[in-house]
Amino acid sequence: MGTLAAYLEKRDPAKNQYRFYALTVMPTLFGGWSLVREWGRIGSPGQVRVDWFDALEDGQAALARWAHRKRKRGYGAVGGG
Repeated sequence: MGTLAAYLEKRDPAKNQYRFYALTVMPTLFGGWSLVREWGRIGSPGQVRVDWFDALEDGQAALARWAHRKRKRGYGAVGGG
């Protein structure tokens, strides 16, 4: 079924950066799919955004795009995500 979640972190003590970015694809109550994105400072509540999709594959593709963008900005996978 492919990746349904990713958790990325960026830690740079020299710049006091301790950030996370969490991505999760979940089914909706109405037969669609959602990509839930949460980001912020590690240890603090983050901001949340939800994007909706008709097909699972579209949600997975969006997850892969966001994970790729964040890796380009220095985030790394944590916990096998």
